[in-house]
Amino acid sequence: MTAQHDQLVTHSYRVAYPAHGPRTSDPHYVDFEAYRRATHATAACLFASASGSAAECAGELQLHHAHIEWAMLNEVDLAVLERDYPGVSDATQVGAWVESAANLVWYCRKHHIGVGGVHDASAADFEAERYVRGLIAAAKEAT
Repeated sequence: MTAQHDQLVTHSYRVAYPAHGPRTSDPHYVDFEAYRRATHATAACLFASASGSAAECAGELQLHHAHIEWAMLNEVDLAVLERDYPGVSDATQVGAWVESAANLVWYCRKHHIGVGGVHDASAADFEAERYVRGLIAAAKEAT
């Protein structure tokens, strides 16, 4: 049996963001804002809802682009996206989909952009955090 231990994990890679304008110039940003306004009052952190760990939430609720980040929109392979999300292969309409409920989820700040959040941890580790409490800690806390 291997004893409990902490292990420092470092992920380092480059993400090639395609050219994109500021969010405020996105014609579908109004859709994002409308969704935010319509759902914020009843929103809950998806991580907490799925894992039953609301006590672990911290910070304000934030909207996360679950499948396609807005900044990636200009390079989306629409044929592949269409297989998973039928009806979104029209290049003139995919922006509306990116800013819709089909692609948006609520997370608290911690589970969105904090240590171990969806934008910080590997997908496998973020998923495992739902079932293994205290799985990810800031590097300074790891031994």
